[in-house]
Amino acid sequence: MTTAPQPATQPEPLWRPGEDRVAGAQITRFQQWAAQRYGAPGPVPGDPAAGYAALHRWSVEELERFWQAVAEWFDVRFSTPYETVLADPAMPGATWFPGARLNYAEHALRAGTDPARAAEPALLAVDESHEPRPVTWAELRDQVGSLAAALRRLGVRPGDRVSGYLPNIPQAAVAFLATAAVGAVWTSCAPDFGARSVLDRFQQVEPVLLFTVDGYAYGGKEHDRTETVAELRRELPTLRAVVHVPLLGTPAPEGTLEWDALTGDQVEPDFEQVPFDHPLWVLYSSGTTGLPKAIVQGHGGILVEHLKQLGLHCDLGPGDRFFWYTSTGWMMWNFLVSGLLAGATVVLYDGSPGHPDTAAQWRIAERTRATLFGTSAAYVMACRKADIHPGHDFDLSEIRCVATTGSPLPPDGFRWIHDEVAEDMWIASVSGGTDVCSCFAGAVPTLPVHIGELQAPCLGTDLQAWDPHGKPLTEEVGELVVTRPMPSMPVRFWNDPDGSRYRDSYFDMFPGVWRHGDWITLTSRGSVVIHGRSDSTLNRQGVRMGSADIYEAVERLPEIRESLVLGVEQPDGGYWMPLFVHLAEGATLDDALRDRIKRTIREQLSPRHVPDEVIEAPGVPHTLTGKRLEVPVKRMMQGTPLEKAVNPGSVDNVALLDFYERVARERSQQSPSAGG
Repeated sequence: MTTAPQPATQPEPLWRPGEDRVAGAQITRFQQWAAQRYGAPGPVPGDPAAGYAALHRWSVEELERFWQAVAEWFDVRFSTPYETVLADPAMPGATWFPGARLNYAEHALRAGTDPARAAEPALLAVDESHEPRPVTWAELRDQVGSLAAALRRLGVRPGDRVSGYLPNIPQAAVAFLATAAVGAVWTSCAPDFGARSVLDRFQQVEPVLLFTVDGYAYGGKEHDRTETVAELRRELPTLRAVVHVPLLGTPAPEGTLEWDALTGDQVEPDFEQVPFDHPLWVLYSSGTTGLPKAIVQGHGGILVEHLKQLGLHCDLGPGDRFFWYTSTGWMMWNFLVSGLLAGATVVLYDGSPGHPDTAAQWRIAERTRATLFGTSAAYVMACRKADIHPGHDFDLSEIRCVATTGSPLPPDGFRWIHDEVAEDMWIASVSGGTDVCSCFAGAVPTLPVHIGELQAPCLGTDLQAWDPHGKPLTEEVGELVVTRPMPSMPVRFWNDPDGSRYRDSYFDMFPGVWRHGDWITLTSRGSVVIHGRSDSTLNRQGVRMGSADIYEAVERLPEIRESLVLGVEQPDGGYWMPLFVHLAEGATLDDALRDRIKRTIREQLSPRHVPDEVIEAPGVPHTLTGKRLEVPVKRMMQGTPLEKAVNPGSVDNVALLDFYERVARERSQQSPSAGG
């Protein structure tokens, strides 16, 4: 991959924060305080960029002092003190804050202990009616306390897994916080996941309890999930109890418990004090090469990472309203709920991102008076294509920041937000991963915004771009690597006793250094450009999906011999997801078979997994060890010449590549379309 030469003159920023904004930002106050107390470099008057660069350098060179400062600044409550900050810096296996005991949920509900805030909304629940319904801090604490007591009565103990098959509703947040309060381990899937996708995840962790809905509303329609739930109950033999949330009004199935019966008491929450690295939740990778990886993250690591990210980088605090469009099947839901740690009101939207029209998310931001609105780059580009004018049509005066993730925000997306939302708008394109449940680079409230760029690497994140030999690069495209540990890196993978799957996932290319799987450029100005995945992970509308799931579903059909699915980032910010199928002898790829393929994927996986096109291929190329040639074919579809995309000596049937080269050439002659 090549990058365009840099202009000799420095580009003019699209936006620059005013002096008052810089002075009032929490990161500025933190830097002043850390300079006095921990020897950090102080802000540079008149030059916030130099001040941030110095702070960032200190945060990665003095890793222990930085994270100790974060814990003190945000008043992390250690019921048992830590012996040291970082006992072992090795990756994988870094040991943070050994000896400490704490509880994530205690910090998430802390704002509710202030009598002055008890009646303020902790959550604002919004469905497709777009009418917000508040849950106060007092109500949230009561519901969590009541449910945590019920979980203990049901025999849920620290370390037990509790699963949620729930949409983005208050009950999901309450169930998660109650699970964390008792020291159990939370894991969730959105109800648009089919049974197979859910079981591939939940069966790995053997949950003892399942929270579930009878269905959900999306796009103006109700989707019944009672049969799927019945299958989950049959196929999860470790379940000791199932809690029914009647979202569509269906009576509780026989043998289940009713949500209201478990959450109606006024009970002060009791928070189990657990070790710093005690599992908080299990998130899942996309499953590109088999079952999704079950990623375990700890109470303490997530707590300090999210306090840093939300408080310093997002500049969130009491009085803010935090809205990010997400589902419970994406790490952004976990990140969103952590807005409670900052004392912010969290906006939970359950519904289609574009119902009843494309402007839906802006309408929700207006009605909830969101101060930070997060969405996907794909949604921004869809709004631009639909020619909507949010700044004119809605009162968005409360929004201080529009943030995007899921894929890189194209330059036209930056310009559109600037022109059509507000000229004085902080635009934060951010990039991270489920693997750390946070951002590697993105929002800094004191820095300028340049079109097409993330503002800077995040504090405490030693982000670099490396060539294949491990040489750091500036102004050139390289692999995204993190050379020093972050507290929210996985404690481990579930069912990976020797750690081999964990090591293979991030440390195979550069031993001891985290390789994430993105192409990035670090500019000489300190900003970051993300170019897309350097591996074969599918990433549609911010949701990472595995090709293996699609292969499993499609190749059960007798007409399909083999298949190859690609996720191709487009130059205009779109995303094209073709599925190539090698047919069985005598089969014909007609409209009926195309429809059956798409229906199979939709029902067994999710609507997000459905490809944009189904294309007949003469065969699927493999490496000599039998792996499908996903990355090289994807690069060809992005315009890389065949001779640069793949080494012919590593392919089992080189002649097949001529077909894919022809498809790539024909596609490049068409105008790019934004799929997915």
